[in-house]
Amino acid sequence: MTQVAEQPGSTAGRLGSVVLDCPDPLELAQFYSALLGLDIDENGDDDWRSLTGPGSSLGFSTLAFRRSEEYVPATWPGTDAQDLHLDLIVEDLSSGHASVTALGAEPLDPLDPPPAENARGWRIYADPAGHPFRICLE
Repeated sequence: MTQVAEQPGSTAGRLGSVVLDCPDPLELAQFYSALLGLDIDENGDDDWRSLTGPGSSLGFSTLAFRRSEEYVPATWPGTDAQDLHLDLIVEDLSSGHASVTALGAEPLDPLDPPPAENARGWRIYADPAGHPFRICLE
């Protein structure tokens, strides 16, 4: 068996970014910029955009978006094209729902706005390119 970390606390690398494939990197960068309150890096182009800001608030250095001509949106329910999803922490599900849908997110599960008393602490949406993400109570 190969040992990756030879000494306690050492790593093989560090996470630089999470990259979402999509048909339009700028459109998706604008959505997540508004959603997360981060700026769009001005060094991007038609094929690549990324967000800048305090990496510690995201848990990684950047969120980036790469043009993919072969991109196929995930289906819900199901995992045909889904490899990962983002969990976004919100104060309450009603205001979180209002915010993400105003930015263009599509409710996936459940479809209706959250009731005042919501036993489940999370809801699933699709971003404008179809990537599922959740809003969650902390």
